[in-house]
Amino acid sequence: RTIRVWLKRDSGQYWPSIYHTMASPCSAMAYHHDSRRIFVGQDNGAIMEFHISEDFNKMNFVKTYPAHQNRVSAITFCLASEWLISTGHDKCISWMCTRSGSMLGRHYFTSWASCLQYDHETQHAFVGDYSGQITLLKLEQNTCSVITTLKGHEGSITSLWWDPVQRLLFSGASDHSIIMWDIGGRKGRTLLLQGHHDKVQAICYIQLTRQLVSCSADGGIAVWNMDISREEAPQWLESDSCQKCEQPFFWNIKQMWDTKTIGLRQHHCRKCGQAVCGKCSTKRSSYPIMGFEFQVRVCDSCYESIKDEDRTSLATFHEGKHNISHMSMDISRGLMVTCGSDRIVKIWDMTPVVGCSLATGFSSR
Repeated sequence: RTIRVWLKRDSGQYWPSIYHTMASPCSAMAYHHDSRRIFVGQDNGAIMEFHISEDFNKMNFVKTYPAHQNRVSAITFCLASEWLISTGHDKCISWMCTRSGSMLGRHYFTSWASCLQYDHETQHAFVGDYSGQITLLKLEQNTCSVITTLKGHEGSITSLWWDPVQRLLFSGASDHSIIMWDIGGRKGRTLLLQGHHDKVQAICYIQLTRQLVSCSADGGIAVWNMDISREEAPQWLESDSCQKCEQPFFWNIKQMWDTKTIGLRQHHCRKCGQAVCGKCSTKRSSYPIMGFEFQVRVCDSCYESIKDEDRTSLATFHEGKHNISHMSMDISRGLMVTCGSDRIVKIWDMTPVVGCSLATGFSSR
């Protein structure tokens, strides 16, 4: 239930300069650097605003916003419009005026709203939910309209990142995967990235170096090279029989009866998307250009078409050594902060693995 502001002393150690106890457990936070305003969402659905002093040794309470009826899951603040936008476990997104503290609008979903990204220029909000769906909304002063919904994950959406320059949306989910959605291209193009072995908890796209940093609940940290031409994973095809040997699958009663054979289990080749049986997909292979960093099922003919150089990894993997529940990056300095379920906060120097000093202005620390 506490908020702490840590200052780095001359000794290099961090010490808490502010220690403030809240009435309810804290569940989400947004900090606006220029105005030193901090917004803290709580389990009881309220959001509290504080102002941090210039020397970071005092925190003054400003106001409380009655944003939700249940846990606040994500917060963003837009200074230009003075809007405070948030999502919660009461299945809604709300936007409130920070001048008056009054509610401007709400929109409800069918599942808990779990994460949020906002485009300040177009007033578009991206909301991920526990059903695995992402909703794109256009927010107005007192109303909103649904533009589209994005469906591709098989698990709840845990994290979103919006890049307004390239107009790309990245989503991480409990199905261990990341999807890149080409919103600006309007082609519906998606890229699948699979390299984590637990749910993806946080993502950050670095536009200058075309790299994506992702963290998972098992402590895995991945840095993906997005500055290459990747292949889009195919849609899985449906068939009543193996598309290689034509043996019937177990639900194809008629063909099993006609051919006097026992039906087989259906699988899918990750490279071509065809429905195949186990006998026609005995091989496994990584295929990083399509986002598969570890070995996945491929049909035997696709396995033969994959060259050794095609298996070269397009990401680097690192061990966070704690179960990461949240991550934030200071891209300008190449620093990353991870918070773990072990109640430990770690600060990482990412400059050796993220970009180069000339491209980004990173300085070695």
